[in-house]
Amino acid sequence: MVIRMRHTRAHTANRRSHHALETQSLNLCKECGSPKAPHLVCQVCGKYKGKQILDVHSKIIKKENKAKEKAKQAKK
Repeated sequence: MVIRMRHTRAHTANRRSHHALETQSLNLCKECGSPKAPHLVCQVCGKYKGKQILDVHSKIIKKENKAKEKAKQAKK
């Protein structure tokens, strides 16, 4: 579809006035007090609405073990 009439700068600016980005709202986690997005699990403590959803500590340990194995492979 081809635009047949030229739009003025004012008309274009009025149309684009709704394209502005909004800042993301953050809430504080009730368990650990770190900032988190609303309606999502806290990435620091792994809790949502007082229930443990993610086991954050095991993920950290797993990541450290993987890094150690990678370092051993690099030495060989």
